[in-house]
Amino acid sequence: MKNKYVDFISDEHFLDCVSNLHKAYLKAKNNITKKNFYSNKVDTIKLTFDSTFNEIDEESLIQAEILRQIDKSINNSIGTFHEQILGGIEGFQIGKFSGFDIKANNDTMFAEIKNKHNTMSSGLAEAVFQKLARFADDNKKANCYLVQILAKKSFNQKWEGIINGKEYSHSRVFKISGDKFYALLSGEEDALLKLYKNIPIVVKDYLNSIEKSDSIKANSAIDELKDETKTSKRTILDQITFENYSYYLGFDKL
Repeated sequence: MKNKYVDFISDEHFLDCVSNLHKAYLKAKNNITKKNFYSNKVDTIKLTFDSTFNEIDEESLIQAEILRQIDKSINNSIGTFHEQILGGIEGFQIGKFSGFDIKANNDTMFAEIKNKHNTMSSGLAEAVFQKLARFADDNKKANCYLVQILAKKSFNQKWEGIINGKEYSHSRVFKISGDKFYALLSGEEDALLKLYKNIPIVVKDYLNSIEKSDSIKANSAIDELKDETKTSKRTILDQITFENYSYYLGFDKL
């Protein structure tokens, strides 16, 4: 029977990948308690400027900051989503703590997946190149790829250049954009476009298949803060500042 969504992975696998990503979203949202919100120290000086210059009330501002933290967590999960999708294409599999993200079952291809083109420091880029080169050396028929799902252009090219002051090049180590990599594995030039166009349909089908109570979750950080301001009589920003920096000179008087 013909697939409902895309041809290169099964409908069941597509739905499973969406389900896994949805669980990551719920976990990220549920994980933002006040304690988690404070974990990296909140820049309340910046938030004060944001509130005034952008004319945003304090509660909306904190909600936006919480969403920013959630978004940061979700970015990693989006990369995992692509790995899982690609690992569902016949002839390929995801890496399970094996040093690669995707490989061909016959060991003719290994890949490291990055969701965005600008997520690697020079140190990480050097380590990734060296790792891919080792896979290429150990597997003489393998091409090895650094995949940038969201790249500045469409490309599939040999990866060579200066990284951390050292010249790197290997005949079977490449850099490739997301559209070209999806095309390479699926055999369909517009595979990534088909995935993009079907995501809203799959998400709708998935959400209709689960209990509504499973999808209605919320973080608790803002409620905890509002409860505390009722007692302290501080503004929300002052409450956050006091709880983050009361050890600074004079801040205990807020």
